[in-house]
Amino acid sequence: MNYALIPSPTTSVWHLGPLPIRAYALCIIAGMVVATLLMEQRLRHRGVAPWASLDMVVWAVPFGIVGARLYHLATSPQDYFGSGGDPVRALYIWEGGLGIWGAVAGGALGAWIAARQMGIPLSVFADSLAPALPIAQAIGRFGNWFNNELYGKVTTLPWGLQVHTMDTANPGHASTVDGEPLTLPDLYHPTFLYEAIWDVGVGGLVWLLDRRFKFGRGRAFALYVMAYTAGRCWIEMLRTDEANHFFGIRLNVFVSIVVFLGAAIYFVVKRGPREYVIPTDAPEPAVEGSDVSAVDVSAETTATKAPASYRVVTEEEFLEYRKTGAIPAAEEREADPEPVTSESADNSAGDR
Repeated sequence: MNYALIPSPTTSVWHLGPLPIRAYALCIIAGMVVATLLMEQRLRHRGVAPWASLDMVVWAVPFGIVGARLYHLATSPQDYFGSGGDPVRALYIWEGGLGIWGAVAGGALGAWIAARQMGIPLSVFADSLAPALPIAQAIGRFGNWFNNELYGKVTTLPWGLQVHTMDTANPGHASTVDGEPLTLPDLYHPTFLYEAIWDVGVGGLVWLLDRRFKFGRGRAFALYVMAYTAGRCWIEMLRTDEANHFFGIRLNVFVSIVVFLGAAIYFVVKRGPREYVIPTDAPEPAVEGSDVSAVDVSAETTATKAPASYRVVTEEEFLEYRKTGAIPAAEEREADPEPVTSESADNSAGDR
């Protein structure tokens, strides 16, 4: 017996009366919460009003979920629309089947809508999210562990994963014989764990390099994409689940290669300092030496209205604003004279 093996859960759904509580959904939600909190902190350090991250999440998450599911359906249509498939199961997202690139594309569309509404360059959101998103992915991968799915090839390594045979008549539970859960005869590469560890490393790498080089114009997000896709390629090739192939390789590997190249080109070509923003309609000047992004949410005061628009400034101007509360006059600045409004937010992410 291999005492070092990694066991898998026998249950991935619990019931509170008629309400099913699914481990997969809990992992996804936990990842979203952690990513939102991390992004919120980074947004505040760039001058964005407190809890603007929630306004972005309201748009990005629904679009991201829809995009993730559509990507999965587009790359694995036979499971739902082929011979023996059940089209209704296309709606059962709790069973798994969310493609990361669909999530990124859909989430980006939602974030773009939110950025326009708030008058914030999309690149500010993207770079703030860059180290947080892989942490969310790492947490979400444990949903695959609960579902006993997306494991790798057979292995004799001491950290091999024990996989249960799941009961199709009782979804979310392992099949049993005489009360004992059934397991597959071999141990398998725990690809969910490989990717979770890789994702945490990606988050740390992006955070450290962004802290050192102060990337701007979406380059921190491009760095995340490059680092994530590099890991996804080799981890994907360990998996044994059915997948469509393109040019002789798994479709997700092909997509990862294409996305990596696109992100690398963007990272090299796109230049510019980190973007900071200040409100153009600040209701009150900041107290000298204070951080205008810090808000005591426990204080019994009237909530401050979010700025109607922002102005992109240099780091020096932003630090001076935080220190003095003085908003640089447009006519006194050599560049970027126009405030970022909801009509110009998407253009503000360009080479200004």
